[in-house]
Amino acid sequence: MTADWFPGIRAFCAHWSHAPMLQQTFHTLESEFERDSDTCIDAAKGLVECACRVLLQTIDDPASPHTPKSTTPSFGEWLSAAVRALELGDVRDESFKKLVSQYHKLTKALDDLRNKAGTVSHGKDGFVAKLSAHQRRAAVLAADAIVTFLHEAYLEREPDPVLTLEPYDRFTRNNALIDENCALVASSDEDGIMTVTVSLPGGNDFDLLVKPSQLLFGVDREAYKQVLNACREAGQREEELL
Repeated sequence: MTADWFPGIRAFCAHWSHAPMLQQTFHTLESEFERDSDTCIDAAKGLVECACRVLLQTIDDPASPHTPKSTTPSFGEWLSAAVRALELGDVRDESFKKLVSQYHKLTKALDDLRNKAGTVSHGKDGFVAKLSAHQRRAAVLAADAIVTFLHEAYLEREPDPVLTLEPYDRFTRNNALIDENCALVASSDEDGIMTVTVSLPGGNDFDLLVKPSQLLFGVDREAYKQVLNACREAGQREEELL
């Protein structure tokens, strides 16, 4: 088996490359799948749940949350929450529920198979191995279908800039629109606080108050680190002169 069995999962994980838990689960899926290990089923199921968590973190509205309140949500609860947060229609949702239901049955069947297929299988070890391999492929394909469904539904939405965990580059079109129609004028007071006047189309201007550390931390972390080191060195020199 090759990674071509889960292109949707791979695309989702590439999109959310900054989500560490997702990347760790994906690495486990890849390695266990390559080893032809039944553990890849658990990894695939875990990745679907992790995908739901990632989506909910960036699209769920704190004022009306869909994220499960239980301390130990089930697999189905995570999926249902993600579907509701994506505001998917009932027709698509019903088809999705059937897929999820069958996925539950498939993973349960594999669990039973693993438990029963020990070292003694009445001479049917070869058959059990083939059946297990087919179930691994089927389970991974089902997980890929679910993740693809969620990912494509998400990409059809425009993320809320206030809630999203997506990087700046995700909003290329919106960024260009703002850059073409707005202007910034900056000034600073004696305390180093910078006032940035944002000029909007139609003359509706407003001011932002920004500290140097806020600007550096938000725009360029390397510059923030460089400035921090320079300030520390300057402080040490002053102490030596006292």
